[in-house]
Amino acid sequence: MRSVAGQAFVWQFAVLLLLAAAATVALVLKTTSDTQNDARHKALAVAEGFAHAPGVVQALQSRDPTAVLEPLTLAAQKGAGVDFVDVLATDGTRYTDPDRALIGLRAEGDIGRAAAGQSFTEIFKGSPQNAVRALVPVQDAHGHVVGLVSTGVQTTDVTATVNQQLPLILVVAAGALVFATGGATLVSRRLRRQTHGLGPVEMTRMYEHHDAVLHSVREGVLILDAERRLVLVNDEAQQLLGLRPDQVGLPLDELGLDSEIAELLSSGRTVTDEVHPAGGRLLAVNLRPTAVRSGPAGFVATLRDTTELLMVADRAEEARGRLKLLYDAGTRIGTTLDVVVTAQELADVAVPRLADFVSVNLLEDLLRGDEPAPGPVTPAALRRVANRSVFEGAPEAVVQVGEIDFRTDQSPQARCLATGVSELHQLGDPAVGVWLAQDPARAAMSRKYGFHSWMAVPVIARGTTLGVVDFVRSRRPEPFQADDLAVAEELVARAAVCLDNARRFTREHTAALTLQHSLLPRRLPEQSAVEAAFRYLPADPRFGVGGDWFDVIPLSGARVALVIGDVVGHGIQASVTMGQLRSAVRTLADADLAPDELLTQLDDLVLRLAGDAEAGADGDTDVPTVGEIGATCLYAVYDPVSGGCSLASAGHPAPAVAYPDGTSDIVELSAGPPLGLGGLPFEAVEAVLPEGSLLALYTDGLVESRQRPMDAGLDTLRRALTGPEPTAPDRPAVDRPTPDRSALEGAALDGSLDRLCDRVVASLLPDRPADDAALLLARVRRLDAGRVATWDVPADFAEVARVRADAVRRLSAWGVEEAAFVTELVISELVTNAIRYGGAPIQLRLILPEPAEAQGEAPTGTLICEVSDASNTAPHLRRARAYDEGGRGLLLVAQLTQRWGTRQTANGKIIWCEQSLVTGL
Repeated sequence: MRSVAGQAFVWQFAVLLLLAAAATVALVLKTTSDTQNDARHKALAVAEGFAHAPGVVQALQSRDPTAVLEPLTLAAQKGAGVDFVDVLATDGTRYTDPDRALIGLRAEGDIGRAAAGQSFTEIFKGSPQNAVRALVPVQDAHGHVVGLVSTGVQTTDVTATVNQQLPLILVVAAGALVFATGGATLVSRRLRRQTHGLGPVEMTRMYEHHDAVLHSVREGVLILDAERRLVLVNDEAQQLLGLRPDQVGLPLDELGLDSEIAELLSSGRTVTDEVHPAGGRLLAVNLRPTAVRSGPAGFVATLRDTTELLMVADRAEEARGRLKLLYDAGTRIGTTLDVVVTAQELADVAVPRLADFVSVNLLEDLLRGDEPAPGPVTPAALRRVANRSVFEGAPEAVVQVGEIDFRTDQSPQARCLATGVSELHQLGDPAVGVWLAQDPARAAMSRKYGFHSWMAVPVIARGTTLGVVDFVRSRRPEPFQADDLAVAEELVARAAVCLDNARRFTREHTAALTLQHSLLPRRLPEQSAVEAAFRYLPADPRFGVGGDWFDVIPLSGARVALVIGDVVGHGIQASVTMGQLRSAVRTLADADLAPDELLTQLDDLVLRLAGDAEAGADGDTDVPTVGEIGATCLYAVYDPVSGGCSLASAGHPAPAVAYPDGTSDIVELSAGPPLGLGGLPFEAVEAVLPEGSLLALYTDGLVESRQRPMDAGLDTLRRALTGPEPTAPDRPAVDRPTPDRSALEGAALDGSLDRLCDRVVASLLPDRPADDAALLLARVRRLDAGRVATWDVPADFAEVARVRADAVRRLSAWGVEEAAFVTELVISELVTNAIRYGGAPIQLRLILPEPAEAQGEAPTGTLICEVSDASNTAPHLRRARAYDEGGRGLLLVAQLTQRWGTRQTANGKIIWCEQSLVTGL
């Protein structure tokens, strides 16, 4: 009884019972006078009961109302005891009639009055019979008339019939009541199925929800049946799709929807939040099939306007893209300490993600590594160091990379350099018009490539302006906005720090290289013992300047010292240490120390330097300690008279020797400790080199790398020294870090030996060496025996005159008679001192090396005079007083010759002096 069907059944049963009782009482109490009234009431009651019966409205709205309603009207007609129960359309067309021939024909009478919503009865006279007829409108839930119910009773004289058949009438009334009750039961059961047993409260709530969906929900709802006809559309869907209420029931293709939405709805596929355009909006569409108990399923679509949400999402995506751009800039800009590379990295990051064309223009001071003046920059002449464009080869660039870019005073770039403030301009800005009017080349290029938006951002780091970066858009239609300028400023700010770091590194690296080159020999000294050539190749700038060094030092007796070394570490400190060691080696070489003795003295010096550095560090971590100062060194002395070579090594790789017969070898040396360890002895090795032999001294950076062990490097070095020189261009030219050509100025090297240096370097060094490399090649020479004269001198003062005369005759034979006077004085003094203060055996030797030729000058030579004796006592120069009888000999020798000195030998000492000769005059 709580369901709508149960309550309808009770209501119908009560109505039928009331009608039956009323009819019976009327038949009993009234006769013919009440026949018409009874018929009116009866017909109207039946019509109203049927009109309000559940399911009638749905039957009228179904596809075939006749099939649905005919059984019900017949049952109602029979059950109500009327002559007919007809269901009519609002225009009077019959849906049902006891006479099936009348179905589909229009009924006569006052149909319009009933269609207007008024229930009434009338006396109908006409076909098929006269009757008392009732017309009742059928209204839907909204009060709209959807049909008419017509019932009637024939106007015959029923009074006699009633009187005669009152018992039968009673029986028939009871039967009619039972039959009507059964019909009501059937109708109630059908209504129960249709309402699913819902009670009034539930039905009310359901209709409230239905109303809310139609009018209150802010999400469009669209229901289509299986034939793609519009069944329901709520207010929001009407607004979103531009539909009208009267379009309900129309096919989908007649609704006038956008093609994309119509195609989606007709597809019938299940979708979730698909975004489609519709009427200037972006709609998120969900489409699902409807679940029904019987019959084909339709579809329900929900629509949501996401236009503003998508705009917010687009802005969020743009912000995310900018953040991603800044993140990529942090990882891609500043990967090297090279100014040009860093500038190009900035341009590569910005194109095409921010701009269509980017140029980076920097001050000349920055490129040289100098410190630019702090604050804004007044001149607008900058060096173009990087370009990047969306077009291949950056054809829109007015200035190419490496050229000077001149900007007029009215240009945005000049203003932002002067003020330090970025500028953003569009094509129509007056400032842009003034600027382009003064720069015709840029104006023409702007028109050609469609430039429409510019940003000029100064490059400022630590308060110093370094240049300006231009951002231009041409292909992208959106002009630059304030957010784009903020991103550009952030990009340039990050790049500015990297550029300033690169500038500082360039400055320090240049300073270290300058210091190193100033400490290395710029030209080899003039000497006749060896023909020498060298190469010094600094490491990749990423690893800093090293401490490799080499030297060629002329010694007494036409000998020459060949030195090569390597200081531990990189940077200015390594260069300073290298300079100290080189100066120390030259000083010790002037003392004519043997190689092992020289390295011992040098080792003590390194220990003192390390000790001084540690004592003065005072907690400064930048100052090297004892363990951090160290070096390796190879010292060799070659005597062109005997061909002997004395070598000693302090932890340095042994030299290679290429002999005239085409063979090569590595000199076997006693591996001494590196300089700076102390306490361990050094041992010299003596070797005799045939004339024309090639001695190769090198640092480990030349033969050893991460990709190649030292043994393989030594084998390559030996092959490069002895292999044939390439004659065809099958071997490419050395295209790698080449020696500083300024270090070769005035070297006057032999071409073949110089080319051999290049060949060795090309064979051994990679394109970007990780360590400095030094190579010193020396081809040894022998002095002609005719240019050396030797006399043994007995310990007798009378022999001095004889030896002096023999020397003068030899000078005449050599063609240097002009040196005879000085030579006689020197020989007299030195031989006399050897006889007086030295010990036998005493020997005199004159050496005349081949004269060295200087470009544009007459050939110059040297005459060497040596006197040896068995005493280890070295003379020293002193100034004699006025009444002293001696002490003036060495002073006289020092004044008459260019150089003099003494050196210790295994059997005594040698006092020597040198005179400069000018030949060919």
